[in-house]
Amino acid sequence: MGTHESGPSYVVESGGDNGASAVETGGHNGVSDVGAEPLSLKSWISQNPSVLGDKIVENWGCDLPFLFKVLSVAKALSIQAHPDKELARVLHKSLPNVYKDDNHKPEMALAITEFEALCGFISLEELKDVLHSVPEIVDLVGNADANQIININEQDGKEKVKSALQSIFTLLMSASKEMISKAVSKLRSRLQMENQARQLTDKEQLVLRLEKQYPADVGVISAFFFNYVKLNPGEALYLGANEPHAYLCGECIECMATSDNVVRAGLTPKQRDIQTLCSMLTYKQGFPEILQGVPLNPYIRKYRPTF
Repeated sequence: MGTHESGPSYVVESGGDNGASAVETGGHNGVSDVGAEPLSLKSWISQNPSVLGDKIVENWGCDLPFLFKVLSVAKALSIQAHPDKELARVLHKSLPNVYKDDNHKPEMALAITEFEALCGFISLEELKDVLHSVPEIVDLVGNADANQIININEQDGKEKVKSALQSIFTLLMSASKEMISKAVSKLRSRLQMENQARQLTDKEQLVLRLEKQYPADVGVISAFFFNYVKLNPGEALYLGANEPHAYLCGECIECMATSDNVVRAGLTPKQRDIQTLCSMLTYKQGFPEILQGVPLNPYIRKYRPTF
């Protein structure tokens, strides 16, 4: 629900006893005769800006600054990130058919059912463990870059760690389709064999699940780089600009800034922009905060993401 041109909402009025709906258009306060052209929510708000409140109008003008979605995820959605305002302006100007607007898109996902997602990069120590235990990644990125991560430590400074992570992640995501297909096939065979002798980790089980959904996709193997987050109903996850994420399964409510900008790089048949994604990410590491919300009354719970 929202006013973005990619999927605008319209104002409707419940009809009679038969449950039919009459579209409210034009006229006084946005209401006119049934059968007229539908009135978009954006147009109705522009005619009735007081519904937003003075603070909203002062900061964002006569437009709804948020989008609201209800998602039911049966198959993993793409590994993606949303640009900040500065990058959004650049992308929209250069590729307006792909990046539909010049706005950022911070968002919050609130779980309705048990909900799973990939979000942000795992810690440095976890990444070292991954490189030791997933040889298929080393096959793709090479020993030199893998050893750069293995031999680095937090005392080397954030920028050096970030640079090393960006280098190895970019190499992985940029590998040829032939190399990725071979590595994913090798990974699948190894995990299926090892599953006969030991209990696979949650992440390994997830990777096998993703491989069934997206065979030979780089997103299958790059999932090892991300935090595997499981939300209970009522818990929420904040996703800032330039942070990688992918929704895996479950139902959630999403609230976000009014934008349709998405940079995709894996687990998708849609257009990918790997170079942009790898260059835009913050490369922050560590498990994300799970928002619990504060009950204001029996019917309202307030969530305060770290904008």
